[in-house]
Amino acid sequence: MDIIENEKNVQYFLDLIKKSRRGKFKLYIGMIAGVGKSYRMLQEAHELLENGVDVKVGFIETHGRTGTEAILQGIPVIPRKKIFYKGKELEEMDLDAILQIRPELVIVDELAHTNVEGSRNEKRWQDVMELLDAGINVISAVNIQHIESLNEEVQEISGIEVRERIPDRVLEEADEVVNIDLTAEELIERLKAGKIYRPEKIELALNNFFKAENILQLRELALKEVALRVEKKVENELPLDTSHVRHEKFMACISSHEKTPRKIIRRCARLATRYNTKFFVLYVQTPKEDPDRISLADQRHLLNHFKLATELGGEVIQVHSPHILESIIKVAIEKQITTICTGIPALKLPQTIFTVSKYKNFMKSLSENNIDLIILA
Repeated sequence: MDIIENEKNVQYFLDLIKKSRRGKFKLYIGMIAGVGKSYRMLQEAHELLENGVDVKVGFIETHGRTGTEAILQGIPVIPRKKIFYKGKELEEMDLDAILQIRPELVIVDELAHTNVEGSRNEKRWQDVMELLDAGINVISAVNIQHIESLNEEVQEISGIEVRERIPDRVLEEADEVVNIDLTAEELIERLKAGKIYRPEKIELALNNFFKAENILQLRELALKEVALRVEKKVENELPLDTSHVRHEKFMACISSHEKTPRKIIRRCARLATRYNTKFFVLYVQTPKEDPDRISLADQRHLLNHFKLATELGGEVIQVHSPHILESIIKVAIEKQITTICTGIPALKLPQTIFTVSKYKNFMKSLSENNIDLIILA
């Protein structure tokens, strides 16, 4: 027992050392393209250079904007790495060069970018994590639509599914999160003046992502997200007396269906983030979904659900049982869950009376154990 305890203490001390050597991470968040994230990063780089900080640009995307290209002048840029892919020459951030040069601080734009196939890391945010682990400070930027747990909300607002996304835990790694804000009117004026996209793309943008109502809703999401991150930072760094407060724990109950479970997982993750706590994802595998009976499509959906849960920081629990509701109660009690998140129950007419009776017992068990139930549309 003493040996185990000693190993734990050594690991804890090693984690402290690693954390102290880790680079600092500042992240700019915008509601949409064109609010000025890249410009602000480069503006800050100039200020740091003037104060003797060794700053270099690892990757910046100017999108041909004259203001951004002008302010880039005078900041040392680490050349991009050229990669041949499917007969084309493409450019990516040169991670190895940055690690070798070891600047005090590096600017890395487009955090949600997917690297060319064959790169060391699949995503640029993974490159940033590697730089931080190496003790290099990073300033980066991302738009609100690229945050994983907000994917459904953004799709409802814009009608567009954003493919490139970053896990919420990347935001949790940030030492500082800053919102770059503009009013909808200012942003649309910038767009019409050709300061965001080239002339041929302006009309298309105005009819899609840049509708005034979309911008207002995305702006609200961005402001809330940054406020949430600041609130979490205050809670973590200035702990209050919470002895009288119920410590929340959330659990998402999912099936092997394609879409609804992903919404439940994301909403549960958002709730857990809001309460600065952990969450679980429970899948009860009934006999009809045994490995030799479940369809390949459902297997694939489940694996994607489990992957999403893990990316959002959740713990996946898989239980084999023909009794779904009883299993949910059992796991909830074992894990001391305070709130369960589910989809709308599927009631089939021939089984309705029996099923309703089971749900009444289920609700009674939840009440007796002081567990809340959230049914998500």
